[in-house]
Amino acid sequence: MPTAEIITIGTELLLGETADTNTRFIARVLRGLGIDLFRAQTIGDNAGRITEAVRHALEHADIVITTGGLGPTVDDPTRQAIADSVGAALEFHPELWEQITARIARYGRTPTGNQKRQAYIPKDAIVIENPVGTAPAFIVEISSPSPLRLRSGQALTPLFAKHPRRGQGDGNKVVVSLPGVPREMETLLTDAIVPYLQKHFDLHAVLKIRTLHVSGLGEGMIDDQIGDLETLANPTVGLTAHSGVVDIRIAAKAETEAEAGRMIAAVEQDLRTRLGENIFGTDDCTLEGVTLEAMAQRGWTLACLEINLEGALLTRFARTGHPAYRDGSSPQVRPEALAAETESVRKQFEASTALGVAYSQDGEKQDIYIFLITPLGEVERHLTYGGHPGNARRWAVNMALDCLRRSAQEAG
Repeated sequence: MPTAEIITIGTELLLGETADTNTRFIARVLRGLGIDLFRAQTIGDNAGRITEAVRHALEHADIVITTGGLGPTVDDPTRQAIADSVGAALEFHPELWEQITARIARYGRTPTGNQKRQAYIPKDAIVIENPVGTAPAFIVEISSPSPLRLRSGQALTPLFAKHPRRGQGDGNKVVVSLPGVPREMETLLTDAIVPYLQKHFDLHAVLKIRTLHVSGLGEGMIDDQIGDLETLANPTVGLTAHSGVVDIRIAAKAETEAEAGRMIAAVEQDLRTRLGENIFGTDDCTLEGVTLEAMAQRGWTLACLEINLEGALLTRFARTGHPAYRDGSSPQVRPEALAAETESVRKQFEASTALGVAYSQDGEKQDIYIFLITPLGEVERHLTYGGHPGNARRWAVNMALDCLRRSAQEAG
């Protein structure tokens, strides 16, 4: 199975001016192809650093995908950097210049001289026309086992002595350069690059992912119960902790999606046996959505009260649009009055169920108060939180939702 690295290019990314959404999109596409992603990194608009990053990536990966730096300006150095990294010269493509000119003309403009830079591509590269922008993409196939040379003439270590051929194409390794504009990148990757990679590397295997969501148990407690499964080679099992929720990711590689599904199902059943009702959902499920659905099945309606949560609880419920929920108020009252205020809100909205949550901080001491009224009775909890204050409100909400979820599910 081929391996890949992603290099996103742009000083604006390093300065935090622009969010990098390209890496996530590319990673998911590679995952779907069964390609292992070795590493992802961000480089500024510096030709020398890009060259170094690409060459280093080629020492470890079969596929290097870059995004960004293909524009017409001086600070778009990717074309030259890729050429330098593989010891090639840039070559002008008249047909690309015609395409670029025609696309710019659609905007009623005449191309400037600097835009001609976009028609220069590393020699012998495969040109990918950009139907939604002016920056063409390209693919460089690298097959020569002889030492590559930079334009300075300095010999470079051969890349392929330690890396036997894995793909079925003419080149052992490939460098794919895509525009940085997300919509352009996504279109070219999906329509042109994916079919190329499937053919070039004879890709048939699939990587299937299933995520189980757990509430009520911390990451350490879960690891203590399923640690042996985390050592599996295929499927693999990994944990990702959030504030009050832990995701368990099961990833299986197989020749067919059906086979991968069977592999995942066996591990998932084992996890459910060990963790039981602590698993509240899978994949796109949310804790609030599962909770409201359980309430709806019981015929319960809900009103909420939050104290010092800055809308964290009410927002989570409101955005579901679920009919079981009625938007309550959030008066600034003392946590000690939580029980009485929760009952008041329940009566105000004529709901069968009411959930009140309060957060207070006194120096390093952080307290969470939960008061729940259901048709089955009342539940009162006082929790202390030892993490960063910035995560406290999310943790408080997840703990409260878990309490409500369990009450609704137990009622069934």
